[in-house]
Amino acid sequence: MLRLLCITAHPDDEAGAFGGTLAHYADRGVEVSVVCLSAGTAARNRGSARSDEEVAALRTAEFDASCRFLGIKQGEVLSYCDSKLDRADFHAVVGDLVLRIRQLRPQVVLTFGQDGGLTGHPDHAMAGAFATQAFHWAGRPDRCPSQLTGGLQPHAAQKLYYATADFKLPDRMPTSPPTVTARIEVGAARFEQKIQAFMKHKTQEPLFERLRKNLGNAPTTEMFHLAATRDPQDAKFETDLFEGVNEE
Repeated sequence: MLRLLCITAHPDDEAGAFGGTLAHYADRGVEVSVVCLSAGTAARNRGSARSDEEVAALRTAEFDASCRFLGIKQGEVLSYCDSKLDRADFHAVVGDLVLRIRQLRPQVVLTFGQDGGLTGHPDHAMAGAFATQAFHWAGRPDRCPSQLTGGLQPHAAQKLYYATADFKLPDRMPTSPPTVTARIEVGAARFEQKIQAFMKHKTQEPLFERLRKNLGNAPTTEMFHLAATRDPQDAKFETDLFEGVNEE
């Protein structure tokens, strides 16, 4: 069984940043999972919610609907503070992600780069930093050793990718995106599926048109940077994130 884990910061990231690729691999029979670090309670767009607790409930339900629409087998929203991931306990967040990697045992991990993705959001950058360390630690028995009970074993995922692009958004803070080393052609139908998945996040309706506009430079392609591999290899351009992956 091929398995892919995507680590994000907010509900709706799974659709807006990764949706075409997640749907593409789910359609291919890959077991796709998403771990989202926060419930997005700092969002300006809050729907009908009157408290942070109601926002969390609404956005988690929207995340679940989006995941189902994209064919994601398992989605989980953790409870770290939205817009404060740079102040979260590093070892706690990384430990939680190490645990999920050891439980889900993906061959491929997707996340944001330290630039924060197209939007340059600080939470995206931190999600990438936490996920990167978890990728490296999950396969080491000397990291988070207290997790290794009841049969749980270290797991070294084979490839780590950052979301990136070959263009920038002009109305955002300066970023330094990772180089493009992989392009996944998701096609027009999956691009529209990605947009429709984002629209499952009904609290974020004011962003719907902006998303379509922002992605108009590459509507049928999602781009990634191969950041790390378990087994040493030369750099090369890819059109399949599972190229060279061994089923385990």
